[in-house]
Amino acid sequence: MNQAQMQLQAARDVDASAYDPIDLGNAQSKFQQAQNAMAKRDYDVAAQLADESRADAELARAKSRLAAARAQIQSKTSTNQQLRDQIEQSLSEQQQQNQSQAAGLPPQQQTQDMPAPTSSQLGEPIQQGQGFQTYPQNPNPDQPAPPSSTDQGGHL
Repeated sequence: MNQAQMQLQAARDVDASAYDPIDLGNAQSKFQQAQNAMAKRDYDVAAQLADESRADAELARAKSRLAAARAQIQSKTSTNQQLRDQIEQSLSEQQQQNQSQAAGLPPQQQTQDMPAPTSSQLGEPIQQGQGFQTYPQNPNPDQPAPPSSTDQGGHL
C-alpha cells in the first residue's frame, strides 16, 4: 500500500492529471478499492489492487513525463524555427544592402601585369639545381659587364 501511495504521489507531482488523467484515475480508483479491501481485512485482494494501483500510477507518471518532454521539444523546435527565420531575413536584408551598395560604386578597372624591366635579361641556362642567373644589359659596351652571381634562393 505504501509503494502504491508513493507512486500515486509521484504521478501527481509530474502533473499526470493533465497529461494522463485516465491512467491516473485508474490508479486512484484501484488504490481506493485496495483501502476498502484492507478495511474488510481481505489482504490478498488489497495487495493485488495495491500492486495494480502502483503499476497504473507508474504508467501515468511515465506517460506524463513523456508528454511534458514532447511539449518542451515542440516549444524549442518552434523557437529554433523562429530564430532560423530571423537569421534568414537578416541575411536577405544584408544581401540586398550589399547589392544596392555595389550598384552605386563605379565599375572596377582590370589591371594588367607589369612587364619586366628592359634592363634585365636572362642568361644562359645553368646546371639543374643551381638556380638561374640574371644580369642587367650593359648600356655602355666600353665597360665590362659586372660579374654574374648564381641566385640560389637568397643564399650565396
